Amino acid sequence: MALTPGDAAPDFQLPADGGGSLRLSDLKGKPVVVYFYPRDDTPGCTKEAIGFSCLADRFAALGVTVIGISGDTAKSHDKFIAKHELKVRLASDAEHATMEAFGVWVEKSMYGKKYMGVERATFLIDGNGVVARAWPKVKVDGHAEEVLKAVEAL
Repeated sequence: MALTPGDAAPDFQLPADGGGSLRLSDLKGKPVVVYFYPRDDTPGCTKEAIGFSCLADRFAALGVTVIGISGDTAKSHDKFIAKHELKVRLASDAEHATMEAFGVWVEKSMYGKKYMGVERATFLIDGNGVVARAWPKVKVDGHAEEVLKAVEAL
């Protein structure tokens, strides 16, 4: 079950684009947007990453870090960022532990076959590490703008 507003956001440390890692607790004191997506360089995921990137300066002006998380490798993230000139941080959750902790690693079904995969979801985490807003089963169109409005309302 996915996290809901009022839940403490689980801490994570994951390999990130550009080398190094990202740890949620290192960002405490400032709001963070964490969005989970299925795969680098696929149509919906690219559109979502570009949407957040187009608004990156506005998020930054509000002191907000935006982090995208998928099961892809940090090397894949580097290529994805370079290809689309993305301005958001991307982290690799190849073991799916963070996805599980946030409740977005779920059973899915395609053509009658069941499999495990990430459910596209976004979480706005306040400066105290608490989920302020959650968007399960995200529809990409207009999503980054909706998240920005929620950040502005904090």
